[in-house]
Amino acid sequence: MDSLRRVVVTGLGLVTPLATGVQKSWQELINGNCGIISLVSHEGTENTKTLAYGGFEGLPSTVAGIVKRGKAKEGGFDPEEWLDRGDERKMALFTQFAIASAKQALADAEWSADTDYEKERTGVCIGSGVGGFEDVVSSTLIYENQGYRKISPLFVPRMLINMAAGHLTMKYGFRGPNHAVATACTTGAHAIGDASRFIQFGDADVIIAGGSESCIHPLSLAGAKSLMTKLNDRPRESSRPFDRERDGFVISEGAGVVVLEELEHAKKRGARIYAEICGYGLSGDAYRMTAPPEDGSGAVLAMKRALHHSRSGNEIDYVNAHATSTILGDIAENRAIASVFPNRVIDKVNMSNVLAVSSNKGAIGHLLGAAGAVEAIFTILAVYENIIPPTLNLQNPDTEFRQFNYVPLAAQQKVVRAALTNSFGFGGVNASLCFRKFER
Repeated sequence: MDSLRRVVVTGLGLVTPLATGVQKSWQELINGNCGIISLVSHEGTENTKTLAYGGFEGLPSTVAGIVKRGKAKEGGFDPEEWLDRGDERKMALFTQFAIASAKQALADAEWSADTDYEKERTGVCIGSGVGGFEDVVSSTLIYENQGYRKISPLFVPRMLINMAAGHLTMKYGFRGPNHAVATACTTGAHAIGDASRFIQFGDADVIIAGGSESCIHPLSLAGAKSLMTKLNDRPRESSRPFDRERDGFVISEGAGVVVLEELEHAKKRGARIYAEICGYGLSGDAYRMTAPPEDGSGAVLAMKRALHHSRSGNEIDYVNAHATSTILGDIAENRAIASVFPNRVIDKVNMSNVLAVSSNKGAIGHLLGAAGAVEAIFTILAVYENIIPPTLNLQNPDTEFRQFNYVPLAAQQKVVRAALTNSFGFGGVNASLCFRKFER
């Protein structure tokens, strides 16, 4: 293990329901704002694609975290600001979000890979849980109503999950590892973790990694049976991690991308280092398709494996929980965290050493395949800036959630030496990433 190369984070990029841009998204998050809106009322839908089509009326769940449209300087997403001419026709929306996030991260890292050697040592690892969902739906309707001749030759290339990574490599000429992950809601975390190992084992010096998702459509909301249904009239209060009123997750869209870099490579060029990625753990539940085991045993394995690699168990000050606001999922994860950190609960230590645990999903909803990457970035910023983001809408904690500091409603200032971020997905896939404060 000592021979493995160290990996650090040198660039960040975000497209979220809070804003397009890292600092805008982060400020909205720590200020306690929410990006979830109603899909059936006009309130909050200005500059969003919800005006492009209807069909949400009458569905059990009618709220979502939508990426705001508009200019980046105002926190909006405008494809013309991020894409080259003709790209919008070739790229599904999830790919567009990924390109925008990757361009932000590359600019933030000040990395351009100018020489052939640098291009060969730079890779891409970006995934999606669903990919071009809207393209599949619209092309199916065209096929049924107009026949096969009307299907666009770009249909298959647009919908493929690996096209976000593929388009980025073509734009910049990156010829290192070209990898895409598709592990449901664990995708973003797996992509970053896999990328870190490519660097550790010498396959690349720099990798652009993350996840992207855009599948807010009446069909996806109709098919997802774990969605929130009781608070459609209060969209900003609808996602309630750890709260006794929670009754399901809120579907969202967006992307998160980081630039990972081998430590000596980053130091040599004087790059800013946000944090070191020091641990990555994976596991499978081997239990059910859509529900975790009640004791969170799969999550326990992922966290323990990440901590084993990081050797930072005693330094963990914060856990960024997957906590989607589902009845069973939040409880299982909480039990898993308590199992991994039994000596950091309220009745065992003084309050200053109680583990902080929060979920971003009260503010942004659940970004599916992008969630792990977006939340990894928020975790990195917590380590870098010593601010723990809040769990919004945690007004009445369920009786299960009395062990930790769940950071209810408002962000907290706290030195964060190291932090874990968890991601879990359908099929029983689990991942945990550990980030540590970097000190030269």
